Amino acid sequence: MRADRRGADLEHASRQLIDDYAGGAVELPADTVWALEAHLEGCAPCRGLLAASVATGAPDLSVLLETVRVGLEPQLVTAPTPQRWRPPWFSAWLTPVMGPWLAMTFAVTAPALLLDRAGLPGPFGGVSPLLLLAPVLPLGAVAASWSSALDPAHELTATTARAGLPLLLRRTTAVLALVLPLLLLEGWLTGAMTAAQWLLPSLAFTSTALALGSFVGVTRAAAALTGGWAVAVLTPAVVAGRAPLVPAPDQLPLWAALLAIGAVAVALRRNAYSTR
Repeated sequence: MRADRRGADLEHASRQLIDDYAGGAVELPADTVWALEAHLEGCAPCRGLLAASVATGAPDLSVLLETVRVGLEPQLVTAPTPQRWRPPWFSAWLTPVMGPWLAMTFAVTAPALLLDRAGLPGPFGGVSPLLLLAPVLPLGAVAASWSSALDPAHELTATTARAGLPLLLRRTTAVLALVLPLLLLEGWLTGAMTAAQWLLPSLAFTSTALALGSFVGVTRAAAALTGGWAVAVLTPAVVAGRAPLVPAPDQLPLWAALLAIGAVAVALRRNAYSTR
């Protein structure tokens, strides 16, 4: 375990580190605790040392664990077998709460696709509604993928050793892998927009939402960006028949810069996502 700064070798954690962890030593660095917990997941010998350390160094905790085990064991024996099985990677990449948001994303694009396919004049100043919606379409599902209010298992997930930015990035990647091909297909079917017009803006908005999410939470950041886009672009397009700030090929350097700034901000703030 390379991240151990308290005497771990390359394969196992040191006995001193495990004793300090079992005793609840507050001076242990957060990255060391994270690395130790991740190591314990796959190392049976170190888990054995931890069990022995708890038994000898923290007898009160050992008694508490035994009491909880004795109380729960009869219920676990009689508990019904879960009807649904999910592969081990499911919770790392997806969460059930993302389903309704992805369905809503598809439902929002369907009328826009039909309007474009019909060739009817729309109230958007001659701009495809798909092009107006594409930059912010992934944000709803991205917000849902790491929302404490929407995901009933969020608190449990957020306390695992591998939570935080890695989990958020995996779930964001899963959202983009579902939404972006949909937009690519709809753009090809209608011919109303090219990938160059919407792909970079969509990625830029996503990276900006993640970056702002390290300060205010991903859900709030996504909602604020979606609301800002609606006020600045969608509302004028509907009310006045004009669409300012429509993504265009000549704006690609600006969107690329926004994407890069967001990515750098996420990297610099990577330790803030365990609490957001």
